[in-house]
Amino acid sequence: MTIKWPIGKSSQRIPTSFSLNRFAYHFRRIRIDLSSGEIEKVPIAPELLEQTIGGTGLGVELLLQTETPELDPLDPRSSLFFVFSPLVGSPLTTSAKFAVVCKSPLTHRINDSLAGSGFAIAGKKTGFDAIEITGRSESQVILRIDNGTVNLEPCPDLWGTLIPECESRLKNRYGNRYRVACIGPAGENRVRFATISHDGRHAGRGGSGAVLGAKNVKAILVSGDQAVDWAEPDRLNRFAKTLSQRSMGPATAKYRELGTAGNLLAFNRLQCLPTRNFQRGTFEGAQSLAPESMGETRDKVRSSCVACTIGCEHIYSFKKNRSTGPSPKARLEYESLFALGPLCGIDDPDIVLEAARLCDDFGLDTISTGGTIAFAMECSEKGWIRKGPTFGNARSLIETIRLVATRKGLGDLLANGSRSLAAGIGEEAMDYAPQVKGLEIPGYDPRQLASLALGFAVGSRGADHNRSSAYEIDLSDHFDDRTDPFSDERIEHAIWLEDRAAVMDSLIFCKFLRGVFDDFFAETSDILQMATGFRQTAGQLREKGTRIVQNKKRFNLRAGWDPLEDTIPQRFFEQTDQNQKAKYTRAELQKAISAYNCLRGWTPEGFLKSTSPSAPFNPGGP
Repeated sequence: MTIKWPIGKSSQRIPTSFSLNRFAYHFRRIRIDLSSGEIEKVPIAPELLEQTIGGTGLGVELLLQTETPELDPLDPRSSLFFVFSPLVGSPLTTSAKFAVVCKSPLTHRINDSLAGSGFAIAGKKTGFDAIEITGRSESQVILRIDNGTVNLEPCPDLWGTLIPECESRLKNRYGNRYRVACIGPAGENRVRFATISHDGRHAGRGGSGAVLGAKNVKAILVSGDQAVDWAEPDRLNRFAKTLSQRSMGPATAKYRELGTAGNLLAFNRLQCLPTRNFQRGTFEGAQSLAPESMGETRDKVRSSCVACTIGCEHIYSFKKNRSTGPSPKARLEYESLFALGPLCGIDDPDIVLEAARLCDDFGLDTISTGGTIAFAMECSEKGWIRKGPTFGNARSLIETIRLVATRKGLGDLLANGSRSLAAGIGEEAMDYAPQVKGLEIPGYDPRQLASLALGFAVGSRGADHNRSSAYEIDLSDHFDDRTDPFSDERIEHAIWLEDRAAVMDSLIFCKFLRGVFDDFFAETSDILQMATGFRQTAGQLREKGTRIVQNKKRFNLRAGWDPLEDTIPQRFFEQTDQNQKAKYTRAELQKAISAYNCLRGWTPEGFLKSTSPSAPFNPGGP
């Protein structure tokens, strides 16, 4: 049986004073309540869009208008937003991206995950700038949105299917006109780091797939023909051609040639390649996993996201004759490579490829999967858990991934993440759990990267290299490595990088474009004017990035944030078996965190002041 939901009501009309300046946006969102069956078309005031840009900025603002910060992330009343941006559908390279914004079931803090694919373009063509899903369906369903008409359709035959099979069957059933975002068994089983996936790309970190699974939604299909207009289309087209040419320059060369995995050997030389749950900063088997070596022994093809000229994606074949299921090849990026390889002590490329393929098929975030399993391997080594996986054991890695996705045996504990596992063992174990705020640490050893350690500690999403990019400071020739690792200049630049990331995630542009712009805020403010007609200076756009970061802080405060969360595990202040120790003490890091908070205009502890400019935006609308 199919239930067809027409639009129930519209709360308010768009102000007529803006009727001649409706560019780049639809100025409305759709709210779907799965519990009540109500569908609401809600206008978004132009002032709000001008202030929040779109993507992450808009999503966090909309989430603050719900009860979600105070609720458990898997509570039916919590909301999850798919949010588009003003640049989606434009000729600008890397602009076909969308944000998924919700409260993370892994961290219980703000979560914004980004992904690039045709889903972004088709989703925006439904006629909305954001799709809100709240409530919980009584049965397992798919949502199909076509130009504002919402269909709710039971899908018991799809429940339990792997992501490639689910996508294939839905495309065969409904045709290529629709774009599909779906969850795998991990999301259905509410693994707290499950992804929402589409065309091999993933809104990965933080567990948005578990939130969708808790709502009994297997997939969302979108289609439409409601395109937007641009304020200055001719100038936008000319700039898009120039940006495409620049995107093929030296700033992105390594991503095209080797993909992100090209960082592996460099980080190994710098002794910041996380190995065996961060027990070391170098891996003796790094050379066998490097793309330079893998490309010589197996077939490899390059691919790219929709509307992208860079083409960083590298897909490898399996060299050995393994039982790989429906997918004979696997996409491999640096974060998957480090997490399922060196972090777990695995140096067999075929095992890493198979592990990455399994995570993609089940719908698991590879960083949290590898981080949690690597922690379990050390717990086995220390005798804290029995019959757990062990470092270097390929069979136990593959088997444990399956157990996590299906929540069977030990996998039921690991499915809640490394912080939860450590809490169940005891206080000593928490020192070795590779997480900040519950989010597993990505592929950079913070002992050698002080600015990134600060970025991890204060990050609203937890340990996150994409929301600050503070490693750029640690690896830059501009900053003398012999001076104070937490100088005011370094901290101020870390804040600038965080604000830049907030703007990029709201436009939305791929982070690999960051080195292409000569003056990021000046050029992107000009791009926004060409697309939207909103006029602003570079400084005003930077202020919007600052405000987005502050709104994430405001969400976390409502969710129960405590200053003690802003730290990194004790392990990183201890020597490794290579006699490698952090370049800073815990006291020095804590002092830097206080300085960061003060430079942000917050209290030294990290609370917002009453005069902070981050209060929820109220344009006088609903």
